Amino acid sequence: MKIAIIGAGAVGGLVGARLALAGEQVTFVARGANLDAIRRNGMKLVMADGTEQVAKNVFATSDYGAAGPQDLVILATKAHQVEAVVHDVPRLFGPDTAVITMQNGIPYWYFQRLGGEFEGTPIRSVDPSGTIARRIPAERVIGCVVYPASELVAPGVVRHIEGNRFPVGELDGSITERVTRASQCLVDAGFKAPVLEDIRAEIWLKLWGNLTFNPISALSRATLVDICRDPATRQLAAAMMTEAQAIAAKLGIRFRVTLEKRIAGAEKVGAHKTSMLQDVEAGRAPEIEALVGSVVELGRLTGTPTPHIDAVYALVGLLARQIAPAAPSGTATLATPVPVTPATLAPAALAA
Repeated sequence: MKIAIIGAGAVGGLVGARLALAGEQVTFVARGANLDAIRRNGMKLVMADGTEQVAKNVFATSDYGAAGPQDLVILATKAHQVEAVVHDVPRLFGPDTAVITMQNGIPYWYFQRLGGEFEGTPIRSVDPSGTIARRIPAERVIGCVVYPASELVAPGVVRHIEGNRFPVGELDGSITERVTRASQCLVDAGFKAPVLEDIRAEIWLKLWGNLTFNPISALSRATLVDICRDPATRQLAAAMMTEAQAIAAKLGIRFRVTLEKRIAGAEKVGAHKTSMLQDVEAGRAPEIEALVGSVVELGRLTGTPTPHIDAVYALVGLLARQIAPAAPSGTATLATPVPVTPATLAPAALAA
């Protein structure tokens, strides 16, 4: 298959390298030092055991038009970076091109092709102007949940830390030829990629931890094990997760693990810094809206009180604004946050 990877970072680099090594025709859409390194040396993948593989049979470009129409587009940027690239993404489309979205949190397409009371409702936290939905229509989208942990350690070099699951699913729950084919591509590349009939339930399971541990870690500078073993922060995480679970229940979602098991899973990961903490330490814009703001928005939509989530959202949003002037050139800005007023601030796993 002809597969374009938009965002040759930690996730995109891992997926693209594995697909290329499995024989797929991979194009990385990248820029700057990363683009130069991939063009010069290919994409290097350093495995958890220290072994190295290099995917040299790849094409790298910053020009979407040069890449041409693709069979599959994998959108691997962070959620708050999507709007910056979305105007060019359709240049990769042919008549049957599918797009796998690999963002954490509630996706812009959540209420598309779902049916029910909220069918078609936009998620303003992650797509404030509706531009993403217009440029990447839901009919092209295959949902995906990203479980592997990896990092871009140098331009053109990705280190895989752990995990290999990328569950995928059509937005309407159907089992189609295209989602089956996309799943098989990922499986052939060495990943576990089951086709799910309810991709949204899997999104919530991953988000359950991201929503809580990411902002708490960014605010406290603590690792997962520290957060889970401190009684006060463990209780805060549980309170936030309980509020999120109430929202999900109103949207027809049931979690397949208990809250305590989810927290215990995060604790077992150990002294791991969440992606949001890593972003804050590096002076990058953290991924707040997709992970936290979207849940606040869904709380308002469903009439569900979220006092603990609101408080943490307000604090981590302020933190992001404090570091924004130091953000590297080209860093995407945060979306306009869902308003959090005094009236809304009533009293009161898996790794990112």
